[in-house]
Amino acid sequence: MRELFLLDDGVVFLNHGSFGACPTEVLAAQHAWQHVMESNPVEFLGRRSAELLAAARADLAAYVGANPTDLVFVANATTGVNTVARSLELGPGDEILTTDHEYGACDATWEWVAERTGARVVRVSVPLPFQRGQLADHVLGAASPRTRVLTLSHITSTTALIFPVSEVCSRARELGILTLVDGAHAPGHIPLDLGALGADFYTGNCHKWLCAPKGAAFLWARSEHHERLQAPVVSWGYHGEVDTHAGFDAFTGETTLERRLQWQGTRDPSAFLAVPAAIDFLSRHGWEQRRPECHAMAAETRVRIDALTSLAPICGDDDAGCMIAAQLPPGDPEKLRAALFERFRIEIPITIHGDLRLIRVSFHLYNTPSDADALLAALSSLLAAGI
Repeated sequence: MRELFLLDDGVVFLNHGSFGACPTEVLAAQHAWQHVMESNPVEFLGRRSAELLAAARADLAAYVGANPTDLVFVANATTGVNTVARSLELGPGDEILTTDHEYGACDATWEWVAERTGARVVRVSVPLPFQRGQLADHVLGAASPRTRVLTLSHITSTTALIFPVSEVCSRARELGILTLVDGAHAPGHIPLDLGALGADFYTGNCHKWLCAPKGAAFLWARSEHHERLQAPVVSWGYHGEVDTHAGFDAFTGETTLERRLQWQGTRDPSAFLAVPAAIDFLSRHGWEQRRPECHAMAAETRVRIDALTSLAPICGDDDAGCMIAAQLPPGDPEKLRAALFERFRIEIPITIHGDLRLIRVSFHLYNTPSDADALLAALSSLLAAGI
């Protein structure tokens, strides 16, 4: 499958989780949309884009188990988190409940909101090794009568854990707490049924495991919350009017969610429009059948790393998907990452969680067991050298 991507043949690429990797044919689909747009930008953006984006949303909604009217495209999951966080009416003393496994950019978002509203971020430490069955009790045990929103990852970034978000959302709803799930790593990585998941808000990237072009993501919201969401950029949709002389119907949209969030001024929608091509690519190349194989490669690689380091696993095989994290001996994460790339041409993240140094390994269509073999050989050499 490697030849279907533009990845450098000289690099062992084990970091799909950071920014994804887009297949050549999906990029071609994006470029084709750009050519259509530039053939008549006024017609495309002003009169055609609403219909085209609606069709792309419908395909994506079917893939993630959602009603198309509850979903809108955004540039990335961080934008989705920001949109929800800035839209909530929080005040002094209100609490934002989260965990210590969240993505740093989203942590920064909630801290920013707390500073400006007087709310407080309550960050629950989720201990390792991970105990899936205890997560809901552990996190919601920190809730109080002032807890207004609970935000957590579906698949954590640094530790690569799959959180049981459906159970957590169900329990939070019983307590009257809103839930926002950061699903940056979930679409394409694990099966999704947003209609059944139980969250109030869900945001996910299409440019990671779904292999769409960079800058393609979505925000989903339960229908009763559409009115409370405010766009990061206020534009034409807030007027609900079109320029009748130009006939720019793309500026309005059919729903409140679409009117407020889809048109953010002039921007290139080609990444959004190429999402159906990415879904089709994965389908035709057997990703549903290949995904369990990638999970198995990830699980085996974790076992091999744990054996190499003699350190305990941070989770069980069922707690992660096609991306795993494993403990490494203490040391400088950047020094090891640089050595893996510069000496062995292995692209992989080395991170810190608390006082643990972790390596995170991703497997997608283009990876093979030989990639894991190369990683283990390089790690063995570098760790033996004290790096």
